[in-house]
Amino acid sequence: MELLLLAVGTIAVGVLGCMAWFWGSNFVLDQLLPPRGPKAGDNIRRAGLIRPWLFLGPAILFLGVYLVYPVLNSIWLSMFNGSSTEYVGGSNYAWLAQDAKFRESMINNFFWLLIVPALATLFGLIAAQLTDRIRWGNFGKSLIFMPMAISFVGAGVIWKFIYEYREPGTEQIGLLNAIWQSLGGTAQTWLTLQPVNNFFLMIVLVWIQTGFAMVILSAALRGIPEETIEAAVLDGASPWQIFFKIKVPQILGTIAVVWTTITITVLKVFDIVFVMTNGQWGTQVLANLMYDWMFRGTPDYGRGSAIAIVLMILVLPIMIWNIRNVRREMR
Repeated sequence: MELLLLAVGTIAVGVLGCMAWFWGSNFVLDQLLPPRGPKAGDNIRRAGLIRPWLFLGPAILFLGVYLVYPVLNSIWLSMFNGSSTEYVGGSNYAWLAQDAKFRESMINNFFWLLIVPALATLFGLIAAQLTDRIRWGNFGKSLIFMPMAISFVGAGVIWKFIYEYREPGTEQIGLLNAIWQSLGGTAQTWLTLQPVNNFFLMIVLVWIQTGFAMVILSAALRGIPEETIEAAVLDGASPWQIFFKIKVPQILGTIAVVWTTITITVLKVFDIVFVMTNGQWGTQVLANLMYDWMFRGTPDYGRGSAIAIVLMILVLPIMIWNIRNVRREMR
């Protein structure tokens, strides 16, 4: 109950604080530059220039404190030893190039990038097309989108139960092992089977992100002009030809945005791996490796920060390309 009251109180303070800031700041601005009197015109013009910053100011401040400063601080820490007491230059980055776990993380992240965005976008596109053509499509969309409402930690716990393994002679409560045994197979510790255990982890993120891809691509499909589809039908095109040669080419920009957005999420994947395997059995990824060096055992802030910078460098080009593509689509 105390935690619930604390959460409700925090939300209330945040909402009321925002309302108080915007009302109070606008009130003060109107007092300093009153929209009346002999200088009303100049005051209105000056107030118009200042007012947007009253809304943007808090956001810029929080972005600076919680985003820009941590990035600069991470770059600084990556140049020091584990306890941040001795300057070591690029030694932490040289260590990364020789560390086996870092290489394992890079390889695993590469396969996550190769598989998860492709499958999530593909399944989202298929779901968007199919749910738009059936009566209960909205209900189907709700079911497919539902995993998006679950946190990555919650999803990891759910799927860990699906992959659960019990000793021989005991009833298997894991759904996958129960099905596998009913087909005549032997129960397996799925999360320890290398290298396919990485794919079992990827399924969780595909399950979550398919709903996101479906919603965006469904809106794009509905935005396709009906005239092009009608013309294709009159020309005798089959449903497959209409989908792949008429619809898909017209929404390639949206598909690219969905793909890159999921790619950024994949690069930062941490929760699922942390909950389900904690990076064991060959499943380590960059974000989890960074966490291990930063917060487990004797923290090494230098190496942890170096991994964080590598992760940021990998995310940055994709994010910039994504923003430019979105702006191009909005023109």
